[in-house]
Amino acid sequence: MKKVTAAIIMQNGKILLTRRGPSEKLAGYWEFPGGKVEQGESLQECLKRELYEELGIETYISDVISESEYHYDHGSFRMFGLMADILSGELTLHVHDQYDWSKVEDLLSYNLAPADVPIAEKVMMLFGG
Repeated sequence: MKKVTAAIIMQNGKILLTRRGPSEKLAGYWEFPGGKVEQGESLQECLKRELYEELGIETYISDVISESEYHYDHGSFRMFGLMADILSGELTLHVHDQYDWSKVEDLLSYNLAPADVPIAEKVMMLFGG
């Protein structure tokens, strides 16, 4: 089972979501940005690297607030949702085709990737969605 990270970035009461680009697996699905943990990386190191590579932002990554497991046709994943703060940089899309800042209560109105749904539900429970 592959370990993946997902950033819960909150600004002004809204959460950052990104949409997977047309050439990606699960194209068109919205997700919390993040990616696969590489050999020897901590969850925090992975998420910091992925957010820089995918979105061009420097971040501070803190605690895991949620986990989910999902079995897609292309593999099984254990996802860790971590709180993250943007320190610097402008959001620049490299693998996604859109981003949006969602109100907490609207997270489930997006066509979320299945593994992201339990993370969204936990975020809504914790932050009053």
